[in-house]
Amino acid sequence: MKCFSVSDLQAKARRNMPRMVFDALDGATGNEAASRRNTAAFEEVCLQGRVLVNVEDRSLKTRFLGEEWQMPFGVAPMGMGNLFWPGADQALARAARDRGFPLGVSTMSSTSLEEILKQSDGNAWFQLYAGESDALTQGLVSRAAQAGYRTLILTADVPALAPRRRDQRNGFTVPFRLRPRQFVDFCLHPKWSLTTLMRGIPKPRNMSAPGGSETSPSSETGFRREAGRGRFDWRFLSELRSKWPHQLVLKGVMSPEDAKMAVSAGADAVYVSNHGGRQLDSAPAAISVLPKVREALGPDFPLIFDSGVRSGEDIARALASGADFVMVGRPALYALGAGGPSGFDALLQLLINELSTVMAQLGCRHTRELNETVRVL
Repeated sequence: MKCFSVSDLQAKARRNMPRMVFDALDGATGNEAASRRNTAAFEEVCLQGRVLVNVEDRSLKTRFLGEEWQMPFGVAPMGMGNLFWPGADQALARAARDRGFPLGVSTMSSTSLEEILKQSDGNAWFQLYAGESDALTQGLVSRAAQAGYRTLILTADVPALAPRRRDQRNGFTVPFRLRPRQFVDFCLHPKWSLTTLMRGIPKPRNMSAPGGSETSPSSETGFRREAGRGRFDWRFLSELRSKWPHQLVLKGVMSPEDAKMAVSAGADAVYVSNHGGRQLDSAPAAISVLPKVREALGPDFPLIFDSGVRSGEDIARALASGADFVMVGRPALYALGAGGPSGFDALLQLLINELSTVMAQLGCRHTRELNETVRVL
């Protein structure tokens, strides 16, 4: 399929999905000001072009966290992907395998972490939510290590799940439950509804042992999405560091002070993100704090970024603002909702083409040249 912008994909996904499902993807907390702020703030990041530079041979290949990727961006961890398009997790995993980018795998994924890693041929990073149950948390870490994950992302910016008004009004819950009030809306979207029912109602698939039955959310070892996680602190990160033998990333960092503490606790990379505006409505735009975090960490410490990315030019802006690698969130699921795997392929090609074109305009032959020297302060 053809697309000319992420907005095109978003609009088509809105038409294809039941309202409750689209709102669960598109919505944010509070008045959704932080979500709007994230995208709007990119327009304030200006890049300085250079002329008469031979940029005929440009490369998007990027080495990050010990691996060479075909592009400087991947797909951020997002839960319940198969709800937004049946088979979304598998489609993203296959794309990560074939196109050479990392796929973030959520604790709340609707496909098991083992299966996604296998289908991605190892191009996956596991994202951990520490839950109420220490046994389940430790079990997830052990499973990720045994499966072969080499990068673990601890998400730290959800000490309490922020209410999202669209979800509250629509009666949206995880695990997903079909209720009579949504029946008419689902009937108006027969393709999504029939395909989803044929494949089975999506559920969080990491809440059980590999190959086992799903753990009841009310059981001793269960995971509740809405549970508070306020008891987890820097000591927990240090303990996780001592147990996890590979790359450890701290996600949700929005302050230079926290970034430096993450380094002291042993993190291998810091992930700047405000959760796409889905947690704190008064949060600043993530792109606005990125240069400050880079300054605090120095030029060489690995830095990942997401929140508000909607184009290849935004990816260039994030790299020029201090990120070494960028993760794309909602647009990936808009694309799948708009056109399935072909929709995601169209998005990927759009972002690659936009980024490559911006590099040409800036006089950059390689993504490492997208740094502070091209950013207008």
